[in-house]
Amino acid sequence: MSERVMSECSPKQIHEPIRELLDSLYRVDSGRILATLIRLLGDFDLAEEAMHEAFAAALSMWPKNGVPGNPRPWLISTARFKAMDTLRRRARVDASQDDLVRYLEAQWSSAEKANEEDFLEDDRLRLIFTCCHPSLASEARVALTLREVCGLTTEEIAKAFLTTPRTLAQRIVRAKVKIRETPIPYEVPTPQELPERLGAVLHVIYLVFNEGYSAAAGAEVMRAELTGEAIRLGRLLAELHLTDLGPEPEVMGLLALMLLQESRHAARTSPTGELILLENQDRSLWNREQIAEGVALLEKALGYRGKSRRFGAYTLQAAIAAVHAEAESVAATDWRQIVALYNQLLRIQPSPVVQLNRAVAIAECEGPEAGLAHIDAALEHGELANYYLAHSARADMYRRLGRTAEARASYEKALALTQQEPEQQFLQERIRQLK
Repeated sequence: MSERVMSECSPKQIHEPIRELLDSLYRVDSGRILATLIRLLGDFDLAEEAMHEAFAAALSMWPKNGVPGNPRPWLISTARFKAMDTLRRRARVDASQDDLVRYLEAQWSSAEKANEEDFLEDDRLRLIFTCCHPSLASEARVALTLREVCGLTTEEIAKAFLTTPRTLAQRIVRAKVKIRETPIPYEVPTPQELPERLGAVLHVIYLVFNEGYSAAAGAEVMRAELTGEAIRLGRLLAELHLTDLGPEPEVMGLLALMLLQESRHAARTSPTGELILLENQDRSLWNREQIAEGVALLEKALGYRGKSRRFGAYTLQAAIAAVHAEAESVAATDWRQIVALYNQLLRIQPSPVVQLNRAVAIAECEGPEAGLAHIDAALEHGELANYYLAHSARADMYRRLGRTAEARASYEKALALTQQEPEQQFLQERIRQLK
């Protein structure tokens, strides 16, 4: 924008495009900037405060001085100076801070001689692995990752997980204290540690995706902002060089799984918000680009593991999702292949939920009576007693067998256990139909 044009614009007109640019930079780059600042400062809170001050300085200075050619290094450098000012103020009242100031000044001097871009990929990895450290509580890992890596506000995360901003903020504060006091090192795991540590990161991303894909409670089936952030995190991990041998197959498997599941987004609810089951979805609404990308990633992941014939849990779940995605209808679905994939999944990740999903697939191959027997076997373990989908699946088998009273009782049990409004409406409609 030229000076003459700027002089003819009101301050509001000048500020608006700058504000939009900074909003975009914050969404896209705040995770990278924060990751670098945490490395340089060694403190989450100081880094976050300095980063926000740098963005505020940009909003004030860029309309007058112009947008720098490379905004990210400008924001990092400005944040450094803001942090140093903060530490110098602290040093005036706390002499112990003086040594820290001198140490950081020396560190920053040497960092300026290096190419900062060389550190950025490692910085992003450091931040993800620190936020997802196994010694942190699971809910803290999710909250910290969404806050620090994805840049979501405390209010956005609290709303998505149906908790109060105060509770969520306390969770994040406790996690940061644990990182500082344990201390949890801000580093990329060694190659020996990577398999176990990567599992914790993938688990966090999958938890975020699942909460977005099938919200635990509330008025909506899905929360697109969470599925979107989970897919973004999956892409970030897929882009990073986690091993010397190239991409990690389970990272590609998880990203494929999320894309294939997300591809059904537009078909999962009616225009008025009612839940639509897979068997009744309009498959022309499925996102073919996401399906194509998901299948291509899955084939890559299977290729990496093909020689050993050992596949990870996310890759197997993606393979199941791909069978659904590529079928023209429920009737044309290769249910026997799905059962075979669930058999493999049960071997490497035995769980009642996998057993339940396998039972539903068996019902499609062998009929509702066989499906009911397998669902009852899964429920016998007791872990699914309060899982509404288990009782809903059981009710569906009873309904298909014409056992109306038992179907109604199971639907009512499922209804009592779910807090999601579209699920409640769906179950109420099924109960009404049986009457």
